[in-house]
Amino acid sequence: MSNADQNFMSKKKPFFPINKELRNYLGRYGREMSLPMTYNDLLNTHERLPLIDDNGEDTLWQIMLYSQYDTDYLHKALGQIYALLKMNGDLSFTDNLYIEQIAYCTFGNSKPFRIKIVNQYNDNYDYFYIKTADSSRIYGLELEDLLSPNRLNFIVDSNSETLVEEHIIGIPGDMFIDNYLEQPNINIIRLAKEFIKFNERCFVRLLGDMRSYNYVVDITPDFDNEQYRVRAIDFDQQCYEGKRTIYLPQFFKENYPIVRFVVENITAETIEQYRFEERTLMAKRYKSSERQIKELLECIQNDDVTSLQKMEQLKQELNQHHQTEAFTDCVRMGEVLETQMDLLLGH
Repeated sequence: MSNADQNFMSKKKPFFPINKELRNYLGRYGREMSLPMTYNDLLNTHERLPLIDDNGEDTLWQIMLYSQYDTDYLHKALGQIYALLKMNGDLSFTDNLYIEQIAYCTFGNSKPFRIKIVNQYNDNYDYFYIKTADSSRIYGLELEDLLSPNRLNFIVDSNSETLVEEHIIGIPGDMFIDNYLEQPNINIIRLAKEFIKFNERCFVRLLGDMRSYNYVVDITPDFDNEQYRVRAIDFDQQCYEGKRTIYLPQFFKENYPIVRFVVENITAETIEQYRFEERTLMAKRYKSSERQIKELLECIQNDDVTSLQKMEQLKQELNQHHQTEAFTDCVRMGEVLETQMDLLLGH
């Protein structure tokens, strides 16, 4: 991607609040609950310390320290939230868990809190995140859950703009490219195939900005080698940008080392085969959740998730890409998304 293309992306996407229709949808499908605390409660910090990694580098996360009173309150509430997220609200196991760390991210749109929770009996730990609930991100999370091979677990507070997300396991894409890509045991063909499929998933459902630090690579040992799964971890750029290439990870310069593997090792005919395979699988997932997906698309069609200027540009670029006029009469970004999915998934 050229510097001009990179600079075309919005420097900061505006926050889109959750409207009544989306809240009704979240309630129907068990995504909305009353939480014992909110995102704003975590901002009431006593002190912040920089979080340094094992190499002595500043991670740009901050460790949050609270007064004793706030610590007791927050740790209890966070344990309850974890139970809601992972155990359907069953609190019988929370006595075994304790909050080891609350970290705050100083960059990105959602400015998340990352919570580290530990089982005191075996020191096994897990993470989850508290974020400001932006409707674009919620649409992105829900589409990922319904249309990708990955299930996602998240909760939206019924009384505030607070979002809780589970941790997505994997090696951050930028770290994978720097530290794993050139290792001799990497199966180049399987990795290239998975990136092609990931690229296709993003384009079909218009998930943008999949630069290397916005996805992870999950490595699974197989009986004869390794399998790879590329998973998005940032969903803020769902249906927002106007440039078509923003929805294609292959065009980001940060992903070039993997794209180079694809170009050097996969033929054009095989690339088309893998793209078709992924669209076929997505079409099957669409069919199995068709009613819910249609309800979600209706929510997006009645919501403001981008600007008119960006939508008009995307309509023109998608018309040109697909050699069609199908996008011309779309008046909301949700209609653009539905038309894109209709063309690529056959609905």
